[in-house]
Amino acid sequence: MLDLALLTPEEMGRADAAAPRLGTPGPVLMENAGRAVARSIRARFRPCRVLVLAGPGNNGGDGYVAARFLQQAGWPVRVAAMAPPRAGSDAAGAAARWHGPSAPFDAREAARADLVIDAVFGAGLARPVAADVAAVLAAARKIVAVDVPSGLDGGTGMARGYAPTAVLTITFFRRKPGHLLLPGRTLCGETVCADIGMPPGVLTQVEPRCFANEPGLWHIPDPAVDTHKYARGHVTVLGGDTMTGAARLAADAARHAGAGLVSIAAFGRADVYRAGSAGLLVTEAPLPTLLEDARRHVWVCGPGLGPKAARDALPVLCAAQRQVVADADVFSAFAGEPDALRGAAVLTPHAGEFARVFGQAGEDRLAAARAAAARTNAVVLLKGPDTVIAAPDGRAAINASAPPWLATAGSGDVLAGTIAGLLAQGMPAWEAACAAAWLHGRAATIVGRGLVAEDLLRGLTSALTDATIGYNP
Repeated sequence: MLDLALLTPEEMGRADAAAPRLGTPGPVLMENAGRAVARSIRARFRPCRVLVLAGPGNNGGDGYVAARFLQQAGWPVRVAAMAPPRAGSDAAGAAARWHGPSAPFDAREAARADLVIDAVFGAGLARPVAADVAAVLAAARKIVAVDVPSGLDGGTGMARGYAPTAVLTITFFRRKPGHLLLPGRTLCGETVCADIGMPPGVLTQVEPRCFANEPGLWHIPDPAVDTHKYARGHVTVLGGDTMTGAARLAADAARHAGAGLVSIAAFGRADVYRAGSAGLLVTEAPLPTLLEDARRHVWVCGPGLGPKAARDALPVLCAAQRQVVADADVFSAFAGEPDALRGAAVLTPHAGEFARVFGQAGEDRLAAARAAAARTNAVVLLKGPDTVIAAPDGRAAINASAPPWLATAGSGDVLAGTIAGLLAQGMPAWEAACAAAWLHGRAATIVGRGLVAEDLLRGLTSALTDATIGYNP
């Protein structure tokens, strides 16, 4: 699990500070970091004219080391220093060991180089990039970034004023949230996380709370040899009388995710639901009657239900202490009333639905999702190409498995049903939401371009296999 940790700039700063106490001095880490940058460049590019743009801090120090290793390999390298390192710092030591040519820190020099190494600012930059520095970066034809492209906030993935687009980014020890959150993920290009010899005990001191959402962060339930359908859980999906396809997609997804039984509680149009998948159960019994069966412990409330029905049903389900996946029309039903969602297990809003209930997420989607989870005491899955899954206790994961063709009507209903199917099998809420988000994206990748929501159901089977037997991206 710690292999998937994402460190904020502040947490990475604490890791760097702890390393010398645990036996690895800062200059050793800087030497290893610069060597990793040079090695990654040599593995991907032919020798060419390289300009290293070096800032005054440790990021610049990594750049000086990378310049030295590339020069030793026979590459033509020059260093353009934005400002000299602070005297006595590790970066100053690295700069003193650079004996190659220098260049002015200006746009003309950047434009002349075949490859520019951006070692100006790291992920912890706390202010917008100055206009003159931005102009130099913008002039570069091809950029390799050290840690992050300068100007990219490593915590939020947002650009502080300006950040260039890199073809390759080399970061160290652990990635940061900004490497996965948008637009950071696209600004970084290919991202390599290099091992630079951090002491093993560093992560236990930092205690990270954010993770990349991949298998290993969670584990799909493995049915026992003597299991039966009731042991695998019963999911009930509330079905409205107009957009019937939404509830059917959610119900079918719960079945594919492994729930033992799945029912649709039809609020009208039961005939339509009965004409669906043969394995679906359909009931017209009233909600209080259904809740008398304790085996109906997981519910999906919202897809195609209608705001009025959702507003009536959710409080009843929560009062009965059922595990509820709240989606879609729930967020219209309780617009501006976040406290009314307390009692749900998982909330799955997209950005517009989130804004309807909680207000705009703003530039820090990670912080917004965490705040919403803490307020509602529910897991909040804030959907998007950089889906964030936040738990009330502060744990969070960022999902990057979703291809753009997943943006199609009905895909959110499939996600809600997948979460419910995993909950029914006993997965804790945060783990179930994380696993479902990854499976959802992986299924879309397997199906490929041109998918419609129904296609995700067959893709889930292969995605579950990938998650169970081990997945190598």
